[in-house]
Amino acid sequence: MLVSMKEMLHHADKNNYAIMAINCCNMECAKAIIGAAETECSPVIINISPRQWKSHASLDATVPMINNMAQKSSVPIALNLDHGQEYNDVVEAIQHGFTNIMFDGSALPYQENLERTALISDLAHASGCSIEAELGHVGQASAGDGVSNDFYTHVDQAVEFVKQTHVDALAVAIGTAHGQYPQGYVPHLDFQRLKELKTALQMPLVLHGGSGAGQKNIQKAVALGINKINVCTDVFAVGRERMKTSLEENPHIDLMDLCHEAEMAMKEYICSYMQMIGSSQRYCYCTSVKKEFD
Repeated sequence: MLVSMKEMLHHADKNNYAIMAINCCNMECAKAIIGAAETECSPVIINISPRQWKSHASLDATVPMINNMAQKSSVPIALNLDHGQEYNDVVEAIQHGFTNIMFDGSALPYQENLERTALISDLAHASGCSIEAELGHVGQASAGDGVSNDFYTHVDQAVEFVKQTHVDALAVAIGTAHGQYPQGYVPHLDFQRLKELKTALQMPLVLHGGSGAGQKNIQKAVALGINKINVCTDVFAVGRERMKTSLEENPHIDLMDLCHEAEMAMKEYICSYMQMIGSSQRYCYCTSVKKEFD
């Protein structure tokens, strides 16, 4: 079932666990994400970014497919606009039935980020959507953006930002980065800053750049108050690598079987990640009877 991310994250915040937000660009991704959530009895968030829908995953095709799968599913699923930066993209996502808007004004000067986020927040809430914003800046792993505390979220600014924008969740910058880190590199996260942010804000916090951040880092971040973790690079990578291995083992493999192999690899990875962040068994159901959160 398709639900608001606000209630989902409220439960995660109250019960000290995190929910995966996974990018989706085709049917195999959608089936892997929802299949893993059902296997783990876990809530889940499906991310689609403007770049993804404009280059491949057309909203006219992808959203009805996800809606159909969600309606038949026994677990709560939120559909999230990932890193919306343009007003028109936000409007398009709302018109297509997204349940959450993630507006990313983090590359803007603070005051401009605040003002644009407040505008988008009003629009999202008026449309029945919850909203996430980003303060500080989670950059690219390839550029080494995560290592500079110049990009980190400042506690005092965060308090003012949330008060003025009325967002439902805040993505914070504490040392992670988007994309793939150099082999063997594990980022150093500013857990003290995270602890201070959680204490000051008392709301669901989001960690972007959940790929390659290290199991200990992720679990400690959850223990200190992260309730949503964005994961894209690693999920896509395991699907790609399974396809590569399958092709090497059988160059004449049927395309349908090859796609299924990628789906299964992504599902296995997502199940493992859900267990790691504590969302497994957080949503209990019996056959087709849907229950409220604990």
